[in-house]
Order: sequence, then structure tokens, then C-alpha cells
Amino acid sequence: MFGLKSESVLKLDQEYHELDEYQGKESRWCPGCGDNGILAATQRLCRDEQLAPEKTVFVSGIGCAARFPHYMGTYGFHGLHGRALPVAQGVKIRRPDLDVFVNMGDGDCCSIGTAHWIHAIRTNMKMVVMLHDNNIYGLTKNQASPTTPQGRITSTTPYGNLLKAMNPLTVTLGVTNVSFVAQVVEWIPDLLYKVLREAYNHKGLAFVRILQRCPHFMPTAWDQLLSNPDKIAVMDSPDGVQLSDATAKIYKTRVAHDSSDLNAARQVASLEDEVPVGILYRNEMVPTYDELRRPQRLPEPELTEEILNRSFDRFGIFPSTSSKAGD
Repeated sequence: MFGLKSESVLKLDQEYHELDEYQGKESRWCPGCGDNGILAATQRLCRDEQLAPEKTVFVSGIGCAARFPHYMGTYGFHGLHGRALPVAQGVKIRRPDLDVFVNMGDGDCCSIGTAHWIHAIRTNMKMVVMLHDNNIYGLTKNQASPTTPQGRITSTTPYGNLLKAMNPLTVTLGVTNVSFVAQVVEWIPDLLYKVLREAYNHKGLAFVRILQRCPHFMPTAWDQLLSNPDKIAVMDSPDGVQLSDATAKIYKTRVAHDSSDLNAARQVASLEDEVPVGILYRNEMVPTYDELRRPQRLPEPELTEEILNRSFDRFGIFPSTSSKAGD
């Protein structure tokens, strides 16, 4: 008579998802690759938020980061180079009940996928977009990407990269309808996890740039940050993420920041002497395309069948009614 009903307790127990339920195939990334840390943080997020594996989708393009769906025990779509975002948008617009995540490398997103990146920010559909930025094309063996530092020698820039690296943060913050932009580094797991959790709970598209190590092609890329933690500037805002005590003792540089101020976010994103980490911008009031397009009610099975049959009939081959037997 009093307390929880037994069937409710059993149901809760049956529906709880353990961490290993989110583990897919064994990772084939290089030892020391930052993607491993991103994978661990994401799996922990799924467990803590209790995302149903059968209602969670990871979408990727081509590249080292694009192996992500294979290593998750959820649904996944390993698509074409630069085309992860339109695929993810298609999934979300048709199945708004699904949790959608996108994993892209710096070449995948910022080069061939640039147009999709810009328009995905503008449509602001609810999903978490992770940009794995190691400043190089890793899977295709050491070509310069849009975020490769100027002067860097690669297989496509044997005399050094001529162009200054693109800043994905300032680009994203310049797009109409941007609603969430953050930056983290994969070697601070405490901050990485907390930012991804805030991104997941954001109403619209959450863009998270993750600076990551590539021990094979860019082994020294982040040496200054790793040897001098003071160069990492942690965003200190009332609604931002808070570091654990142990992490805060290492990363002491703080920047007072209002994450609701778009201009302030653009200024912080442009820092060159220090690398800003944390939530740079968040605005829950920006309308989302999936909500604007959402129908008043989902189509009934009978209506869906009727529409499909009409579409199939357009390509059907039917015998002529005027033909005679024996013709």
C-alpha cells in the first residue's frame, strides 16, 4: 500500500543502461590519440544521461574522427567526406525523438564540409556537433588542413604551410542563429565531460571544438599548452562549467566572461596568446529549425503506407488493359 510499487522498481532496474552498453567495436585509433579520450567522455555522458542506445545516433563523415560510430554501442551512420551534418539533419527532422551526435575532423568540417557547417549552424537543429581538431589530415596521411599552423611542413606543403590557420570558433560565432559554441582540450577530461554534458542539454545545435593530439603526425602541436597550463584560459562565467578542485589547481588562468554576450564571445575566441576553454556562447532563445518544421501530429501508419504506394506506383510497370490474350 505504501512506497513504490514493485513493478515500477523492476521497470527502473530494467531500463538502466550500464557503461558497457555504449561500447561498440574495439578502437583502432593510434595509442595516445586524443579521440580515445573524447570517446570515453561521450560514453560516460550517454550513461549519466541514460540515453537509450536504440534512440541515440552518431553520424560522421570520413577521417580518423569518423570512426566514432563504430566504437559506440548505439545506432550510427558513417557517411561521405564532409557530409555528416546534412545526414544528421535528415535524421533529426524525420525522427525528432532521437538524440543525434555528429563527429567530424578539421578537414572534414572546415574544408569539404564548410557549406554544410555554415548552414547547420544557421538552421540550429538540436544536436551535439563535435569538431575533433588535430590540425592535420590524419587518416589520409599528413596533408595540411584548414587549421594547420602557418609554416607547418606536411605532405601537401613541403615548403611550409603558406596560409594562417582558420579559427573555427570565430567562423561559427559569425553565423546567423548561432546558439552554442564551446572549446575544450581532450587532455582535461573533467572539463571535456562537463562541456559535452552542457552541450547535450542545450536546446539547439551545440558546436564544440575539441583540440586533440595526433601523436603520429603532429606529436609536438600542443607542447606549449601541455608544458605551460597558464596558456589555457578557463572561461569564468556564472552559468559556465566549474572545474574540479584538482583541475583548478593546475589551470589557474581565468577569464571573467559573460557567455550570453555574443560580442564578448567573439573577442575571447580571437585570443592568440592564450587558448580559451569552456562555454564561449550560449543562447537558449534562438529558434530551432526542427521545431519550426515540426508537424502538428505525426503521420498515421495508414497515411504513410498510402503515400509510399503512390510514390512506388510512379515507377511501376503495369500490363496494358487493351492487350488481348495470345498477343
